[in-house]
Amino acid sequence: MRGVFVDANEALAVIFERLTEPGDPAIRIDRDPDVTPDQLPRALDGAGIAIVDHTALPTAIARQCADLKHVVFLGTGARSYMNPEELAELGIAVHLIRGYGDTAVAESAIALMWAAARGIARMDREMRAGNWLREDGMQLTGKTLGLIGFGGIAAEVARIALGSGMKVIAWNRSPRTYPGVTFVDLDTVLAKSDVVSIHLLLNDETRRLITREMIAQMRQGVILINTARGAIVDEAAMIDALKSGQIRHAGLDVFNIEPLPADHPLPQLPNVTLSAHSAFRTPEASENLIAAAWAHCRRIVKG
Repeated sequence: MRGVFVDANEALAVIFERLTEPGDPAIRIDRDPDVTPDQLPRALDGAGIAIVDHTALPTAIARQCADLKHVVFLGTGARSYMNPEELAELGIAVHLIRGYGDTAVAESAIALMWAAARGIARMDREMRAGNWLREDGMQLTGKTLGLIGFGGIAAEVARIALGSGMKVIAWNRSPRTYPGVTFVDLDTVLAKSDVVSIHLLLNDETRRLITREMIAQMRQGVILINTARGAIVDEAAMIDALKSGQIRHAGLDVFNIEPLPADHPLPQLPNVTLSAHSAFRTPEASENLIAAAWAHCRRIVKG
């Protein structure tokens, strides 16, 4: 069975080539990260395996890929790009890659938290514009960090935050334990946290989980961090809370629409620090990611 890496950027393509081993299945690399869904049937050209980084695979398009049997999605958020259940009905299995970038994403969440607490991005913008902006930041030592969801990434965030002198509480949909972390209900996380950081997969249960009413339960002046998925949060409610000061600052790596449109209201707000869905992007995480993708392909071919 042969395959196609349909949307490789150059960095991932180089790693993919380097990690090829003798006897590996034939995987063609398409070095076009901007491929569109309607181009996928031609790009796959009868291949049984599609390696997908960020290109949407609508079910209607998948029906046109008669030989496609496996999608190796580079990450955990496949639902943002395809419907795994509908693809399964077509006989197409979707394979996810977990844990490859836990430390990378956790460090990014921590970086956004510190930048938000001290207003670093805003001061940088103002100084580049010739203004000497100085304002009080939030000292995080002794403050409470609330984690919504507690998988591998949240565990790494907890490890770093505990080491920096923060208190850490967490809510998870299934029971968890972690040294130094107090697990509580979601209402307590919302009400008691100085910083709320989201670490959930996106699915039907978590889509728009953080509603306007939940945001209203948060402490006045809370910092909100999201490196998970934009659709978990009611975006309009979050924007209103940023404008009112209910949310002191938001550090966001993920959005409902990506890339973020130029006329989107979030970049117009001074109390938001934005990054371009890049929390996972480190050489170490990319190496782990592609190694895991190859492992999937080898396992698929061996049956």
